[in-house]
Amino acid sequence: MSDWNDKVIAEFRANGGQVGGHFAGQPLLLLHTVGAKSGQPRVHPMMYHKVDGGYAVFASKAGAPTNPDWYHNLLAHPRTRAEIGTDTVELVARVATEDERERIWSAQKAAYPFFADYERKTSRQIPVVVLEPAP
Repeated sequence: MSDWNDKVIAEFRANGGQVGGHFAGQPLLLLHTVGAKSGQPRVHPMMYHKVDGGYAVFASKAGAPTNPDWYHNLLAHPRTRAEIGTDTVELVARVATEDERERIWSAQKAAYPFFADYERKTSRQIPVVVLEPAP
């Protein structure tokens, strides 16, 4: 994990889910995944969008040409958990359907225009992952 991520994670946990800097005032969660190849636990700070019955996260990787590792981890191991504020919730991840994706992605770009910048920087369709409460 990068030093940058380590600092964001520590600040998140020390301040009840609030951080400064790049994520100040934005909805942030800590997504726990299991490495698709390594099987090792990972933690990823990322923005989310509240949706009916759960949360949506975005595999933008700031507009890079490939999807982030956490996306592949969730495809391999969809049972996950996230720290949101001071709570930890058990979740199951799934890729949004095309209709869901369009609605959620459009709302995210409208609320946070830099996501539209990410979209312009890449030729891939940025996946939207829905995180729903685990049964």
